[in-house]
Amino acid sequence: MQKILLYYKFTPIVDPTTVKLWQKTLCDSLNLTGRILVSPHGINGTVGGDMADLKKYIKTTKEYSGFKDIIFKWSDGGREDFPRMSVKVRNEIVAFDAANELRVNEQGVIGGGVHLKPHQLHELVKEKGDEVVFFDGRNAHEAAIGRFKNAVVPDVHTSRDFIKELDSGKYNDLKNKPVVTYCTGGIRCEVLSSLMKNRGFKEVYQIDGGIVKYGEAYGDDGLWEGSLRVFDDRMTIDFSDHTKTIGVCTHCKAATNNFENCALSNCNDLVLICLNCKQTPDLLFHTDDCRQRAKRSMAEVI
Repeated sequence: MQKILLYYKFTPIVDPTTVKLWQKTLCDSLNLTGRILVSPHGINGTVGGDMADLKKYIKTTKEYSGFKDIIFKWSDGGREDFPRMSVKVRNEIVAFDAANELRVNEQGVIGGGVHLKPHQLHELVKEKGDEVVFFDGRNAHEAAIGRFKNAVVPDVHTSRDFIKELDSGKYNDLKNKPVVTYCTGGIRCEVLSSLMKNRGFKEVYQIDGGIVKYGEAYGDDGLWEGSLRVFDDRMTIDFSDHTKTIGVCTHCKAATNNFENCALSNCNDLVLICLNCKQTPDLLFHTDDCRQRAKRSMAEVI
């Protein structure tokens, strides 16, 4: 039986390159695939393989003193959901371009938002009602197919856009409100919540374990609605058999949660497109510009 592990840990790493080599050797020896990033701030990984091998991976990884209390999250899937095993060293394990601003110690991010378990989130909403603001910590295209009800969805294409977005003044009216940041597994909110607090947001929270843990606890019978975008071959996951489809086809506006890669080979963007429109090849482009570029390339080949 195969599974996927998701995890992260913010902790100071003096020699990221050594940790990278150790992790790559370990994963290869266990026949795991996936992606791991290592930085001076910590580690962020998603790996797939046989359950027995993943359990060995967990045991060995926790032998490193800084990783002993990592919380590993299990998800459906396996080795085939990743093309290979990639382990890289980066300045950040989440690319906010905030390497000089982010501070970590052995306990994690310094000055981040208060962690809330899923049931504690419900208690907060019950206590403060409509005052609570959900703030999406993901890219806008992820929120197009699933989000917390009435959430604020910043206009960001990548995590690097958040600092500019926060500094724009658009959200100054939220600085005195209880703000709950959320993201897929919780890691982006570790950084985002600290950036918000650094900019004067007074009461900031983050969902412990992110949308994944919330979905495990409440499925589609809580405050979340829609599908969850994930970054492997599965593309999206649902939390129940009655998931609400809130995404809208780029072309015909029909309800859909189906993403397809742009038909332009060197475009890294996705197209939100229903299965009916998908049958028309000319619609599988992210923008008209991508479509015209592809036509020009074809003409040059002919």
